[in-house]
Amino acid sequence: MSLTFGRRMLLATICSVAVATIYVAQPVLVQIGRDLGVPEADLGWIVATGQVGYLIGLALLVPLGDMLDRRKLIAGQLLLAAAAMMVAAAATRLWLLLAGLAVAGLFAVVVQTAVAFAADLATAADRGRTLGAVTSGVIIGILGARVFAGGLAALWGWRSVYLALAVLLIVLSLLVLRLLSAEHRSVQATYGQVLGSLGRLFREPLFVSRGLIAFFLFASFGALWSGLALPLAAEPWHLSTAQIGLFGVAGLAGALGAARAGRWADAGHAQLVTVGALVLLAASWLASGQATWSLWLVAVGVLALDFAVQAVHVSNQHLLTEAYPHQTSSAIGGYMLFYSLGSSLGATATTAVYSAAGWTGSAVLGGAFALCGLLIWAVSRRTIVQARPDVLA
Repeated sequence: MSLTFGRRMLLATICSVAVATIYVAQPVLVQIGRDLGVPEADLGWIVATGQVGYLIGLALLVPLGDMLDRRKLIAGQLLLAAAAMMVAAAATRLWLLLAGLAVAGLFAVVVQTAVAFAADLATAADRGRTLGAVTSGVIIGILGARVFAGGLAALWGWRSVYLALAVLLIVLSLLVLRLLSAEHRSVQATYGQVLGSLGRLFREPLFVSRGLIAFFLFASFGALWSGLALPLAAEPWHLSTAQIGLFGVAGLAGALGAARAGRWADAGHAQLVTVGALVLLAASWLASGQATWSLWLVAVGVLALDFAVQAVHVSNQHLLTEAYPHQTSSAIGGYMLFYSLGSSLGATATTAVYSAAGWTGSAVLGGAFALCGLLIWAVSRRTIVQARPDVLA
């Protein structure tokens, strides 16, 4: 099966909608709390539950892509995520909502199955461009979920958000069965074998170094997007939630612009892309850190940060799928464990630092995360080149 433009866009759309199931709760938390009688102190569980489910799915479900027909696997996971969204939409108690969101998070890892499938379907010369296009769907889902959920909830309430996602997931599952071909594997692996292969990846220098770079990369990303609303809502700006959300447009533009990083990786420049983007990531905090007096500099910093994050992310996945062609699902799933943990660290650390040292402290933290990623790249580069001369570090 060739990876046509239509199939590439289908996989990108799957990534966008699936990842949105985790993030749409953020702008409608107040509505949910008011409707279900949830105390403000407990609202954080609504977001955290989906992320916990996602983390479990990365370890236990994504490796299934190395042993099963991914066409059926993707379609099945989309349908199960749709069912979970319906449960969330119908929930009249907090525990039922959390159950639906946990299951939705678990099957939202269909994103990584789709990314690995796209990488395997692409030709070697086209893999980076394909990954850039498909993973752009993830960024659209993360940043666009806030706009989508906020607008829909304002018209028809928070339940309509989950119902709309359920419908989209069902439609996508039908399109997968119609437009994608079945996979026929020459070697059948057991579940224990694919989990074992995932475990062995954590002894591979290339995998660990790229995972650690991702950890600090997304810690920096989380520090910005989980903390930026704090200085923008405070003096002297007092911006509304809708106005703060507009900065997501700058982030979206930066991330989509970085889709070209896949072409650079195809040309053999993944190493140069990584170091250049990590330097840009650190420098972006010099602009974002000025949130107390310049909104224009914040917009520039947001654009630069999202460009840098997406460029490194695409380059990382390009290198990993090239280095481990027979276990792409396990490689992507294991790599995303670092991503998830880094995002969580950035999100929790930035609010704690902000309360103690203001936005300047958060900016220093975000820049420090970026510099840690750059240090990991520098330290590991020579070792990886010696161990894997066939793959650029």
